Amino acid sequence: MTWTEAVILALVQGLTEFLPISSSAHLILPSQILGWSDQGLAFDVAVHVGTLFAVVLYFRREVGQLSYAWCRSITGHSQTQDSRLAWLIILATIPAGVAGLLLNDFISENLRSISVIATTTIVFGVALFLADRRSGRNLDIYSIGVKAAVIIGVSQALALIPGTSRSGVTMTAALFLGYSRDAAARYSFLLSIPLITAAGLLKGMELVESGSENDWFLVILGSVVSFISAYICIHWFLKLLEKIGFMPFVIYRLLLGFVLLALMVFSS
Repeated sequence: MTWTEAVILALVQGLTEFLPISSSAHLILPSQILGWSDQGLAFDVAVHVGTLFAVVLYFRREVGQLSYAWCRSITGHSQTQDSRLAWLIILATIPAGVAGLLLNDFISENLRSISVIATTTIVFGVALFLADRRSGRNLDIYSIGVKAAVIIGVSQALALIPGTSRSGVTMTAALFLGYSRDAAARYSFLLSIPLITAAGLLKGMELVESGSENDWFLVILGSVVSFISAYICIHWFLKLLEKIGFMPFVIYRLLLGFVLLALMVFSS
């Protein structure tokens, strides 16, 4: 992998991790379409760490409040809206964690094809369009209850399938449940923290066990680029979301899906 490829892949990871357009799909496509070599496990860990630091730094105030309230709740203090939200984030993380442990190998071996990516890109793009047009989207993030957390958590598990988009499917579920665009986005971003942490730790353990040699300059470069691009992406996405809505991402998903289908047809 060249440094140019490393920068492009890190930018893709940082920009697409939190946008509803699927980071996994965009990281798979360079090798499928451009013939790039696999970026390697160490690089995967690095760009995940970069995006994790970005979301934690951006939401540092919320993360601090939720963590403090959660710690107080488990030491016998009364529940607050922050401790309740923290527990619901943990609850919503469980389905994806369990699904990842049980199905990760199957999905990696069978569902990382262009046909699967094209199909999920289109299907979940249409779902996002329908969810965003739903009336009555006025619930805030503290209105999320156990039922909503479970539904959003189960939807997050679907994002193991490439092309689905973790942020996209969780925002879609929240919108269908009546939550505002801002609440859907913020809950999705906060929900990403334990999941990205778990994925990073898992990949890190695999990296230690593999004992492979790596180009650490490219690894560090990828981490820094993904951090910067992810932080900027989160900031502007939240700033513009109420103005532009999700339609630009719906259009992008549909165009990308049909382009992939065309490539698959013409290459067969």
